[in-house]
Amino acid sequence: MDFSLPCALFFDAKEFFQFFIDNANYWYVLLFMIIESSFIPFPSELVVPPAAYLAVTKGDMNVVAVVLVATAGALIGALVNYYLSVWLGRPLVYKFANSRIGHMCLINREKVEKAEKYFDEHGAASTFFGRLIPAVRQLISIPAGLARMNVGKFCLFTTLGAFVWNAILGGLGYWLGKTVSLDVLLEKIEEYNTYFSYAGLALLIFILAFMVYRWFTHKAEKEIEI
Repeated sequence: MDFSLPCALFFDAKEFFQFFIDNANYWYVLLFMIIESSFIPFPSELVVPPAAYLAVTKGDMNVVAVVLVATAGALIGALVNYYLSVWLGRPLVYKFANSRIGHMCLINREKVEKAEKYFDEHGAASTFFGRLIPAVRQLISIPAGLARMNVGKFCLFTTLGAFVWNAILGGLGYWLGKTVSLDVLLEKIEEYNTYFSYAGLALLIFILAFMVYRWFTHKAEKEIEI
């Protein structure tokens, strides 16, 4: 029995990749890096390497420009967290971290406390080194804002750290672009489209189930505390 048609109705990997190839541009990189660097969980590994790969294989973009735009997006997203922390203050930041929405965004009190401890131990330089640590990268702007770190110094260290990280990811995409041609990639996607589609659909279901789990787990924890 062929399940490819029902699967394609929900998610078709071939169509998804083709849409991405046709529409990826600098605005895409900027927008998703802003999201990645703010409190919304989104991996930069899904943005910079593919964009750098397309810059090599299609030629519509430039790899160096991709890295620079990604760095600009990371800085904007970091400033969102920074100023929200400045304006809201510690009580509201921790209240959000303890909320259902915070938990669905993979933020909790322990993670914020860990980021604050890291900032306290390493000072302003933590905004540089923190950009290179996956578990800390999105949250390091929060303690910087709570401590009202000098915004110029914050921007400098954040930009440098984000640039190093994005240069690594851009280099990976560049290497892949020089190793695997776009035609070969599309051939493999065409060949294994059904399997990629199932994998993508399974991933989507897992993410939604995990978000629901986090929502109800937080509710149960609050009931236990009461």
